[in-house]
Amino acid sequence: MLFTCPGPVARGGDSRQAKGRRRHLCIDVHCHVHDPLADEMVKDVFRREDEPAMRFTNDLSRATNKKQAENVFVCLTSVEQRLRDMDKMGVDVQAISCSPFQFMYSLDPEIGRKTARAINENLAEIVRKHPSRFVALADVPLQAPDAAAEELEYCVKRLGFRGVEIGTNVAGREISRDRDAFWAKVQELDVMVFIHPNGFTGGERLADHYFINIIGNPLDSTVAIGHLVFDGILEKFPRLKVVSAHGGGYVSHYPARMDHAWGARIDPRTVLKRKPRQSLAKLYFDTIVFDREQLRHLVNLWGADHIVVGTDYPYDMGWYDPRGFVDGCKFLKDTDRAKILGLNAARLLKIKPRRTT
Repeated sequence: MLFTCPGPVARGGDSRQAKGRRRHLCIDVHCHVHDPLADEMVKDVFRREDEPAMRFTNDLSRATNKKQAENVFVCLTSVEQRLRDMDKMGVDVQAISCSPFQFMYSLDPEIGRKTARAINENLAEIVRKHPSRFVALADVPLQAPDAAAEELEYCVKRLGFRGVEIGTNVAGREISRDRDAFWAKVQELDVMVFIHPNGFTGGERLADHYFINIIGNPLDSTVAIGHLVFDGILEKFPRLKVVSAHGGGYVSHYPARMDHAWGARIDPRTVLKRKPRQSLAKLYFDTIVFDREQLRHLVNLWGADHIVVGTDYPYDMGWYDPRGFVDGCKFLKDTDRAKILGLNAARLLKIKPRRTT
């Protein structure tokens, strides 16, 4: 058991040892909080079973997910437990965001606005009580772009949030389309966007073996990022600071195929003016790739300046020794380790870096 939540939480990394040296600041940009009040608010109008992560899965995965939810509930809701686990992992600061299960983009926009506000007030209270350990990423009703922009502005200007977390699709629709009001507000406020999937839409073939997460999550990120690139969002809003979960899915490892298609055919160039790689190079990717060779590939393609720590706390698909994982990358210079562990995230989240002992 990695944490003291009831039952096994995960098997990724060994949080109890926190192997990496503590002299570099460590900021986790990928960690979740669940708000039971928001669930209570929508109990009569929202069916979690209809979400892709739940709909496209078999009975064994459903039972395993139910047990997992019970195991991690304390970690998702108890700040005291979270702080103990952060100390075990060697994490100095978490950029907390809501559980992907609480995006709830299928809700009526007005209900979505109210639940997002409840989630954000809960996150703000955690930050208020522990300002040196947490910053917050807003939840917004992305099914209503104007309302999403308004909620983000409230969170940044009134609550002091440092960014926003969004899903990779909005009830099956692309985050890149008909949401310019939201993207414009993100750029205006100069805050970080963290993109996180919740299964894959149309995932009937992914029901077995937990493929809806193992393959589906990085696949949905790949499709979402592909649209952000080819729909021209990253060209239209060039100052966006977008971080993709799980190392960016598959798209972050295969830019050459995009570049080739863009040059060889007219249909990939209906909007995009420059090579896809130039848009992809603006993105940031977290370290949840489970293998140092894959991290090396990300660094080689995009640079150590574009990699940030993520743990996916407290789920079983997380990785809980971020310091040991990064420090064990012998291909990295120590200055690059410092960037990946915390300095890159500090810049994106406007956290004043400090040395740790």
